[in-house]
Amino acid sequence: MMLHIPEVLSREQIREIRRRLDEANWVDGKQTVGAQGAQVKRNRQLPEHSPLAQELGQIVLAALKNNPLFFAAALPMRIVPPLFNSYAGGEHYGLHVDGSVRNVANTDCRLRTDVSSTLFLCEPEEYEGGELEVVDTYGTHEVKLPAGDLILYPSTSLHQVLPVTEGERVCSFFWTQSMIRDDARRSMLFEMDQNITRLRSQLGDSPEVLGLTGQYHNLLRMWAET
Repeated sequence: MMLHIPEVLSREQIREIRRRLDEANWVDGKQTVGAQGAQVKRNRQLPEHSPLAQELGQIVLAALKNNPLFFAAALPMRIVPPLFNSYAGGEHYGLHVDGSVRNVANTDCRLRTDVSSTLFLCEPEEYEGGELEVVDTYGTHEVKLPAGDLILYPSTSLHQVLPVTEGERVCSFFWTQSMIRDDARRSMLFEMDQNITRLRSQLGDSPEVLGLTGQYHNLLRMWAET
């Protein structure tokens, strides 16, 4: 399942994050990938152990915690602290699949990558190229969202960032270990949750809505890993 989640960050939060990133010292993005990814990755990243990355990451995590659509879609159990990257001057990241397990910086914790997310920190008109391409069974999807918006997709997906030919593309990205490992089950629960929400707005807490809500939670209880 791919999902566009709008307005994860406010205008004020975006301005503050961009101001801080404009003053940051970026490093080669190859430092955070394996040997295969390093062959196709050409970008810059904020060092993941840096105090600035951790501080800005907390802003993103707090926004996600307060976003019901993200929770419903990802059903997060753990989230890798957000990272930050920049593409300019033809930089790109060729076709790849994200690693299945990530180490959490400054800890002994590892988590499984079920859901990948990219949070855009600049407007589409600020740069040329730089589309995120995600390949699935329905074809290739190009994504280029407004600042503050997030795209969520399965970490099993083949994807790439096309070359940025003008301007600069700045984003945050991170991975989530979901309570629901299987993407099909996660998608089913999301659709069920959204339909229950719409029915509740029309019918209130009718017996039928309460019954469907119970079935949702029973399925979540049956499938969830905690």
